[in-house]
Amino acid sequence: MPDADTHVYLEATPKKVFAGSLDWPGWGRFAKTEEAALEALAGYAERYAPIAAAAGFSFPTTPRFTVVERVPGTSTTEFGAPDGRPAADGTPVTKATADRHTKLLRAAWAAFEDRSATAPESLRKGPRGGGRDRDKMIDHLIDSEAAYARKIGVKHRPPAIDDSDAIEALRTDVLAVLGRPSDGGPLTTNGWTARYAARRFVWHVLDHLWEMEDRSE
Repeated sequence: MPDADTHVYLEATPKKVFAGSLDWPGWGRFAKTEEAALEALAGYAERYAPIAAAAGFSFPTTPRFTVVERVPGTSTTEFGAPDGRPAADGTPVTKATADRHTKLLRAAWAAFEDRSATAPESLRKGPRGGGRDRDKMIDHLIDSEAAYARKIGVKHRPPAIDDSDAIEALRTDVLAVLGRPSDGGPLTTNGWTARYAARRFVWHVLDHLWEMEDRSE
């Protein structure tokens, strides 16, 4: 695939930096420095490419990064989740962009479900002996999505991991909100913008997908 410019923002705390793509929701990685975070982001291009392809998009596996903004991180960043709000998050979302976001989220969910269907119940422990096993990881993902959904005005009780109807209902409502054009403002009172929500939803799915892949080996 050809090289292409990829707009990236950086959010930083004293101990951790997140490099996130503004063009490709969910493609983001953490490291200790800006340089290391960008290197990690580049290293995950080949892992993001199948998600983009499944969503129907051509993805540059050898991108050129353009850092367009630096924002301060938060305690959430320090904990290990992207929480910075670049100015681009406040720009309007067209129908075409909304469709792009929902296609990528659908592709991420499908990839996670495919992997979790074949992953062992007990996953290899992390370098410090930590990490959730498969079912606890799935449960964590679903619980988090119910909490995230409230940030865009969607209220569901967290579904049980074996309640496929409830999971589908939650995700259908999330896709309905993220699939609509928006003016760039929060989607509900004290909530998230559409661009931030798309980035956070897709990132969380992919982060655990890739963790499950790595810890299944």
